[in-house]
Amino acid sequence: MINSTEAEERKYLELIVSKLHQALKEMDDKVASTYNAVIEAKKYLWENLAMLDSAERAAHRMDISLTIDVGEKEVARRRRIQRLIQSPYFGRVDFAGTDQTRADSFYIGIHSFAEENGHENLIYDWRSPIASLFYDFGIGSAHYTAPAGKVEGEISLKRQYKIKNSVMEYMIESSLNINDDVLQKELSSTSDEKMRNIVATIQKEQNVIIRNETSHELIIQGVAGSGKTSVALHRVAFLLYRYKESLTSRNVLILSPNKVFSDYISNVLPELGEEPIMEMSFDELASRELSGICDFQTFYQQVGELLHGADDSVIERIKYKATMDFVHKLDSFIEYADQEFFSPADITIDRVSISKEALLAGYQSLKRMPVKQRLEKLAMQMIGSSKVENGQRVAPSTEKKIKTAVKKMFACQNVLSLYKNFYQYTGKPEMLKMKRAKTLECSDVFPLIYLNMYYEGARPLDFVKHLLIDEMQDYTPIQYAVIAKLFPCKKTILGDSSQSVNPYSSSSMTDIQKVFPEAETVELVKSYRSTCEITQFAQKLKENKKLVTIERHGEEPQITKCRSKAKEWDEIRRLIAEFTASQHRSLGIICKTEALSNEVYANLKGLCTDLYLLDFDSKAFHEGIIVTTAHLAKGLEFDQVIVPFVDASTYRTELDKSMLYIACTRAMHKLNLTCTGDLTPFLDEV
Repeated sequence: MINSTEAEERKYLELIVSKLHQALKEMDDKVASTYNAVIEAKKYLWENLAMLDSAERAAHRMDISLTIDVGEKEVARRRRIQRLIQSPYFGRVDFAGTDQTRADSFYIGIHSFAEENGHENLIYDWRSPIASLFYDFGIGSAHYTAPAGKVEGEISLKRQYKIKNSVMEYMIESSLNINDDVLQKELSSTSDEKMRNIVATIQKEQNVIIRNETSHELIIQGVAGSGKTSVALHRVAFLLYRYKESLTSRNVLILSPNKVFSDYISNVLPELGEEPIMEMSFDELASRELSGICDFQTFYQQVGELLHGADDSVIERIKYKATMDFVHKLDSFIEYADQEFFSPADITIDRVSISKEALLAGYQSLKRMPVKQRLEKLAMQMIGSSKVENGQRVAPSTEKKIKTAVKKMFACQNVLSLYKNFYQYTGKPEMLKMKRAKTLECSDVFPLIYLNMYYEGARPLDFVKHLLIDEMQDYTPIQYAVIAKLFPCKKTILGDSSQSVNPYSSSSMTDIQKVFPEAETVELVKSYRSTCEITQFAQKLKENKKLVTIERHGEEPQITKCRSKAKEWDEIRRLIAEFTASQHRSLGIICKTEALSNEVYANLKGLCTDLYLLDFDSKAFHEGIIVTTAHLAKGLEFDQVIVPFVDASTYRTELDKSMLYIACTRAMHKLNLTCTGDLTPFLDEV
């Protein structure tokens, strides 16, 4: 066995680092050489432009383009080598196939590395087939799936390393899966400014999700702190590696909750050597689909309205439109409109006659087309088969009149009119109420888009080959029905039904399966983010009997009841001072509403320089002290969290309870809650 002792391992690390430095120097020379070649080629082309014919000019331009492409690839490889120099690998597995007498050693890192003229890898990419041994098995019998098929054998050694700045901080012998000691060290560390990769601590159940290549739709239900978003991003990185010939980052889209969250997760893929992927919110998608039709209330505005106490009729409308039965009603209405809304009549215009029988037969023959295209096609068919008395073609002015007449035969002249008819059809006209002229309530946005696909046609985003949907619980079946039409590609859908910011329209994994009946589902029940004490505290707010806590202990969460509002502000300032003096790097002050977060920020902004307000217009996540709402804090995590104003008048509804649960589960190491007067009844038992 090679490198059997820690001293030998340290010496081997020095050897690998020196090889990486040598490779970096060679790449620097190549990049410089490529740069000079491009400059010279451009100079030659410019100086001899008049003497070259068009074919020669095109050939020179092609050569320059190819040289630039080679240079860009070298620059990308150079970045990967620079990253490896800092930490070449994090794991090792010694494996012998059943036909081998001696085990081979495989070092696992964030990227692969082989010497220029070497025949075998010195470091294997964490996404390579052989690396799955490191994540899935302990010492003993093991197997992995290679391109040629299943390879069985025996693992005789597993090691884990922490290497920083080319120096080994520690090495651990591991007879099981990812060693608890390593996991505890990583979980106990302070949070980073942005989400980081987890390649060194991927757990077996997470690895199964990451390497899943077969599911067309994969739905991940994960408890708070289970790492579901990180796992989904690593899954994207794996798929980009596995299908590099047909899938690029430009073919992957994430539907994310807001810009701050997008910024928070933006480091993960670049750290893994991949380009960032595109991101879009459901509201941005709605704007694309409803451009020129109407305005609408955003999801964030809807949640704000509910938190401030919307009347019962608003809640009733939201609930009505948040079921699979509502999707079935829309489908039923579309069938009805197809049969009943087209009323043909005989046409005689400028000596051109078209019978209603011909119109009806033509309309029915075009059943698969959207209504507007169907009517246009029908009019053109009728015009094409018609002649005036002298046998001449129909005049353009007459064509226009016929098109107008055919269009008017459909009962609704726009999709808003069609949508209003839907509620007449269901006998529930009170379920449609505009916020103001041509402005929809949030719950009407995707039902209208769904009907518009029937009326004007869908515009699928075919360039997207893999779609990620985060915070799945916040979207309704009708939204998923729209997604199914716009994105026929593979999908990874993830979230937590316990973290809905609108329980009146929340979707569970089972609800989403009704839209995607062939979807594969998986649950992540281990919570890695918070200490046992914080997790147990949050469980009193919303119990999840499946949740498994990783054994990591810390301070008990503290609730401070103050005699006056002034005393509560003093307590918040004291907690901030305590945080500033600690080793913790991030503090979240998480409020129920935007108005409260604005009030907190206004009162505290002179207290320290690294205080930031995160609202819906924010674009970036900052390290330091963040003041925000529970809605915007979803998906984020902080070393310490303060939840102010947890009194009975602030947190009183089921929605408020959901917000309080989300706020508390953002804390990794320390949680403080403050109030003036009576404590919310949700915390009485705690």
